[in-house]
Order: sequence, then structure tokens, then C-alpha cells
Amino acid sequence: MRVLIVRIGAMGDVLHAMPAVSALRQRHPDWFIGWAIEPRWSDLLQITGDPEDLSQNVGPTARGMVDRWYKVTAGEWKREPFSGGTRSDIFALRKVLRADQFDVCVDMQGSVKSAVVGKMAGATVFVGAAEPRERIAQWIYRQRVDVSSRHVVEQGCELLGAAVGETLRPARVALPMNAEAEHWAHDVVGRERFCLISPGGGWGAKMWPAERFGRVAAELGRAGVRTVVNASPAGSREVDEVVEASVGFARAVPCSIAQLIALVRRAGVVIAGDTGPLHLAAALERPVVAIFGPTDPARNGPYCMRSQVFRDAASVTSYKRGVEIEAGMLGIGVDEVVAAALEMLGQVRG
Repeated sequence: MRVLIVRIGAMGDVLHAMPAVSALRQRHPDWFIGWAIEPRWSDLLQITGDPEDLSQNVGPTARGMVDRWYKVTAGEWKREPFSGGTRSDIFALRKVLRADQFDVCVDMQGSVKSAVVGKMAGATVFVGAAEPRERIAQWIYRQRVDVSSRHVVEQGCELLGAAVGETLRPARVALPMNAEAEHWAHDVVGRERFCLISPGGGWGAKMWPAERFGRVAAELGRAGVRTVVNASPAGSREVDEVVEASVGFARAVPCSIAQLIALVRRAGVVIAGDTGPLHLAAALERPVVAIFGPTDPARNGPYCMRSQVFRDAASVTSYKRGVEIEAGMLGIGVDEVVAAALEMLGQVRG
């Protein structure tokens, strides 16, 4: 069987799809599994490759989660929808997908663009959710699946399982181990126990105030725990505010996806909102303290055992991309987040 997964982005969503794909790989190690994804997220995928290539952590008898990934430059297409380069990219993607002759294609994103990419593959079985994120996408699928699970990880298992005619349960995810990134992370943090804070959130409504993250870092620092703040190579205003509010107890660490994986793998605890690095920490089975507001943690929360999730009773579930911080998030205090982090670290405040 040849199966194509379409989950173009973003980081958290890709990570939420992985337990289903990992379950499929474990059950059918001989199947060919492809994944259509934006290049910026491809470093999250463990690819079957040369056993001598340490960057993929694939042994002589092991297979990665996927056999091949397919470049979907959706961001560039959106910026220049009518350019010759966009047309060329789309035709090239369609050609390579058709050449790999997929039996089954599953759109695990539920958007119009992901449905269109899936249709390009020309698979005999093309499956999507009966109620996708963008309703018009359902008319592009050949088969629609009703999903009843609450959490998106379990929904992914329902969807992919229905596509291949089997029952799938979420499986442990193996993320790539890039040797160069692992050395980099060792140089950055050594063997000390540390907290990683990720203040981003995709959109403003679900971002806890950066100043509060900084105060958390300051309190942890006074308790003997240093903090690194996840930053993009380009930097951000939120990261700068966290570092400033930490009064010297936190530092920004710009990193690539491969470097972020290596850094999170070493973290004693990760504190974040509903954002990609939080879900990366859950996939790597690191302790997490999650701060939620408009998005429902029962649906989108960290899918792991070692977590504490904060959500104020005043928060109202909404997936609209609001700019202003959701009012309920302001009901979550610094002290309770610090206490949870120290508990995760096995410490008791004096």
C-alpha cells in the first residue's frame, strides 16, 4: 500500500498528526508513506534514509515515520498566486505526486489548499473529514469520514484509520536526531537543568503576556533554575519583552527546527501557550506547563502524561484569530505557573 499524508503546517498541527502516522508505520513497516508539507516543517519528520546519515536517526533495520516528503510552498503560492513560479511549482508537485502512484491520500488538514494538494495525487481513495476546518474542502474529497473523538490527535487516528480500513490508536512519535544540532544544544545548555519558555502563540488572542513569562523566569531563577527563551532566528518583540522582564534570569536562544528539537529534548520543563514548541515538548515526553485561553485544551492540549494545564473559567472557546489577548488568559497568575513548573522539576519553593 502507498499512502500520502497531507498536513502542510504548522508545527503544532503537524505534531498532532504524527501519532496516527506513527501508528500506521508500526503496523505496516513495509508500506510506502509520503507526506506533503511546507519545507520549513520538514525537519520534524523522521525520514527513511541512509543508515549512515546520523541526522535521521535511522538504523540499518529501522524505517522512519515517512519514506518521502513533498515540498508544498503554500506561503509563496499565496503571495504570488498568478506568477510563473507558482504555476511551475504546482505542476512539478502534481507530476511527482502522480509518479509515486498513491493508493490512498488522506487530508489531515481540512483546508481548501490541502484538499487541492491531495487531489493532485490522483489516489483511488481520497479521504477527508466530513466537517473539515474549511467547509468547502469536503466537496473535493472522494470519501468523507465522521470523526467523534474530542482531541485532534485521536481525530487523526480515526481519519487515517478509516482511510486504510483499520482501527488506529495514537502511537509514540520518534523525532529526528540531527547530530550537528545535538552538539549545538550541548554547547548552549550543557548538562544543567533548565526551563524553556516559548511565548509565541500563532495569534494574539492565545498569547499570555510576555511580561508575565519574564516574571516566571525571574522567580525560577531565584529558585536556582535558569531559563532559555525559544526565539526564531529573526527574533521577536515578545521574546525581547520576556528577557527584559526576567531581570537577567532568562536569555533568548534563536534556533532552527532541528536545533529546537535538540533543545527541547534537554529541557527540565517547558512553559508555553497553545503553540508548536509546547506540542513538540509533549511529543518528546518532556514535562510541560501549558497556558490556554480561547482554544480548548481538551481538543488541542498537550497530548502527554506529564503536563499541567491552566485555563481560566472565564475563557470562551473560539478559534478566531483575534489580535488582543483573550480576557480569560489574564486570570492566570505568575505564582501558580511558577509553582507548577517547580513541581514538575521536583522542587518545592522555600
